[in-house]
Amino acid sequence: MNIPEDLHYSSDHEWARSSGDTVRVGITDYAQDALGDVVFVDLPAVGSSITVGGSLGEVESTKSVSEIYAPVAGTVTTVNESLRTAPELVNTDPYGDGWICEIATTNSGDVDALLDAQGYAALTNN
Repeated sequence: MNIPEDLHYSSDHEWARSSGDTVRVGITDYAQDALGDVVFVDLPAVGSSITVGGSLGEVESTKSVSEIYAPVAGTVTTVNESLRTAPELVNTDPYGDGWICEIATTNSGDVDALLDAQGYAALTNN
């Protein structure tokens, strides 16, 4: 399983890549593998305010439907429109082209409260 060192992780299996006050969010390789083939992604609305642990949308696979939870609080500024027509990007490139959205954070400490790669590996027993 791929757990990039440069990302932060939530215990709900989302990843966060911080760039200044903007955080790009997606689901982890572990999560996409557990879900199976992703067939639909319900993206959040641009401009929506979210709280840590709040719902960002859903990922539907051939196995189940799973909630996507916000690892940071803020306002959704961008969504990955490519997922509307190619949801399988979540499976093929979860840390690249399969990202979900970008959030303008309201608290930079939210990222610091997330797990690092080693902590996430311990959580998933990898």
